[in-house]
Amino acid sequence: MSELPAAGPVLAVDVGGTKIAVALVDASGRAYRIQRAATPQGPRADAETVWSVVDALISALLAQNDAQLVGVGVGCGGPMDWPAGRVSPLNLPGWRDFPLRARVNERFPGLPVRVHNDAVCLAVAEHWRGAGRGRDNVLGMVVSTGVGGGLILGGRLLDGADGNAGHIGHVIVDPQGPPCSCGGFGCLEAVASGPACVAWARAQGWRPSGPTGEGATASDLADDARRGHPVAAAAMNRAGAALGVAIASATQLLNLEVVAIGGGVSQAGPLIFNPLQESLRRHARLSFAADVAVVPAALGQDGGLVGAAALVLAGGTYWNPAG
Repeated sequence: MSELPAAGPVLAVDVGGTKIAVALVDASGRAYRIQRAATPQGPRADAETVWSVVDALISALLAQNDAQLVGVGVGCGGPMDWPAGRVSPLNLPGWRDFPLRARVNERFPGLPVRVHNDAVCLAVAEHWRGAGRGRDNVLGMVVSTGVGGGLILGGRLLDGADGNAGHIGHVIVDPQGPPCSCGGFGCLEAVASGPACVAWARAQGWRPSGPTGEGATASDLADDARRGHPVAAAAMNRAGAALGVAIASATQLLNLEVVAIGGGVSQAGPLIFNPLQESLRRHARLSFAADVAVVPAALGQDGGLVGAAALVLAGGTYWNPAG
């Protein structure tokens, strides 16, 4: 499938456990007219409530836009039934087997609508326009409410049997580790996601120094780590070390060139990346694995939107459903 002509922008949608964003993205990868809202939380965040936020953001964006859309690209947490686009994101309990692609198709009949994992979209964005540009073997990771990933191998997106390839958040980093929302134990997500870091720190006696109280986030934890709080610093070290273990395993399996990491937890900077690099050096002992570059995602919080749009704008590389 070849790229579509760049006569108009793509509507990009990024559905995450913390926020939902929509934007227009042009053929250069520029995201503009971005609209964001918090993802509904709690027992009242049922399927239709979450969808209503997505729908309202789209409506608000289109009210400002008179350009002719060439398609719609959507990134959403997984797992999912791909390419059908029925989604069951672990960090969005209200959506179980939700027909996301069909709902978007109803709004935009006649336009191509492409739905993929949000971490896959980050990987696509970083390969297309970001830190992995010009490299053929790239792992893109989101470390935030959950931990996800997407794989570019041989210059093309690797989808796997059901579109879930690259789900590094459920690589086991500690077989005796904490339970994970997927039902397993010791997954990377159960150790290094934002909520997992906060839960571990609380269990070790950490209480945030700011006013957030029970609503404390990984950002609050990182702030306290910077202030020298020993438990907060230990939580960040623990997460970074687990990321290093997972990346070492992935690199030695796949011979990666670049790992680009985005998401809220990655914004902790050296608090995460220093222990990550130390752990990576300890575990990635083969010479080819030691050469991998692990870097912050270059496109920031717009990466998921840019990657979702690339599913349409550069579909020959990034949209490869069988049949």
